[in-house]
Amino acid sequence: MNMIANMTEEFMGAILGSIDEAIHAVNTQGNTIYYNGVAAKHDGLEIEEVIGKHLLDIYPSLNEKTSTLLHVMKTEKPLYNKTQSFLNLHGKRIETVNTTLPIVVNGKVAGAVEIAKDYSRLKELAERLVDIQGSIKPNASKRVRQSAKYTFSDLLTKNPEFAQLKVRAEKLSKSHSPIFVFGESGTGKELFVHAIHQASKRNGPLIAQNCAAIPESLLESILFGTSKGSYTGAVDRPGLFELADGGTLFLDELHAMPIELQAKLLRVLEDGAVRRVGSVNVINVDVRVISAMNVHPVTALEKRQLREDLFYRLNVLTFELMPLRERKEDVLFLAETFIDQFNTLLGKEIAGIETTAAEILSAHSWPGNVRELKHAIEYMMNVCEESMLSAEDFPAMITKGHSRKECSQSSLSLKDKLREYEGQLIKAAMSESQGNIQKAASILGIPRQTLQYKLRKQ
Repeated sequence: MNMIANMTEEFMGAILGSIDEAIHAVNTQGNTIYYNGVAAKHDGLEIEEVIGKHLLDIYPSLNEKTSTLLHVMKTEKPLYNKTQSFLNLHGKRIETVNTTLPIVVNGKVAGAVEIAKDYSRLKELAERLVDIQGSIKPNASKRVRQSAKYTFSDLLTKNPEFAQLKVRAEKLSKSHSPIFVFGESGTGKELFVHAIHQASKRNGPLIAQNCAAIPESLLESILFGTSKGSYTGAVDRPGLFELADGGTLFLDELHAMPIELQAKLLRVLEDGAVRRVGSVNVINVDVRVISAMNVHPVTALEKRQLREDLFYRLNVLTFELMPLRERKEDVLFLAETFIDQFNTLLGKEIAGIETTAAEILSAHSWPGNVRELKHAIEYMMNVCEESMLSAEDFPAMITKGHSRKECSQSSLSLKDKLREYEGQLIKAAMSESQGNIQKAASILGIPRQTLQYKLRKQ
């Protein structure tokens, strides 16, 4: 029985040790009973320095009130995604986001376990970015267009509906009302926002923040700033709202912002004032908020990714950017534009696109929209050795599926057509990977074993 217990303990230790997150467990006395290698790496300590030691001896900057582990044992209630800042035994500053749970045995709390993510480096980089943005001072004699690189003239189109959208956006850019932009990935939302800022009457900077790129606990301080003493190690630091005063704050992937933080954003939009984290003072700001999402707002509302009251506040001026498949006349037009750009960049003299290649471009659905088209042309320009881009120059995932042969054999059954199309894709992937099955399988997005089976069937 003891042998089985020992084996179970060894297995559990091996499992916990292999998890790529810091794990720290203490008993009711606050002494460490488990501490894995990831936790040791995060804290700048050795496992031997921690096992058996009291929590407050390991982290002298913490106390019974600020330690999440001790707090959970006292309250017997879990904490989720709680930020903690502390000094370790060697005086090193550690920033973590913790989920802390009580360990209950036979109905009684026997200790607590904490799963922590170290975001010290990410916090440092994010704050450095804020500092850099804050150090760029506006020139009073010149309209500042910090980070705004595009204008409406850069939004190229021959589609009448999209052209009308541009006209409407340029006209409404003079307003100070919030703007809401949505559309599939690759449709040019960021470029669209830059153009609106450039055409506006706002003299301040354009500052952008992707809401999905920053952890929840850090995003609030990045947006609203921090006050000295709000948490251990906190300093007086302006947030992006303060830095964007007089200009535009672009919040991309808004639906990734936590619901609780969306409520605070709504208050700023209503009051025109921000309160730094940990401060009781409010700071008035003149900021136009432009938000963007790559999902339809109705979908975001149904999935509770977006507060209704925030959406209705932001939904004053709304623009939906059309996917490229609905702008068919723009495909070849944009392709020719990209050819000119890459001719200059790559030092080439490609004259245009052969007829068959143009037909394939026009027939493709472009799920990645303009971004996908641009990358496809860039690839073709790099591999093309003739004066015109041809069907042979297409990337593996676009080429071959629109061949003239497939189109002409209208008598084939759907099953036969799909088999032929699959064979062409496999052939293209094997050619692209120079016969490497693993790489070809990766290009096709299928397991290596599946590709081997299909190759044997051919």
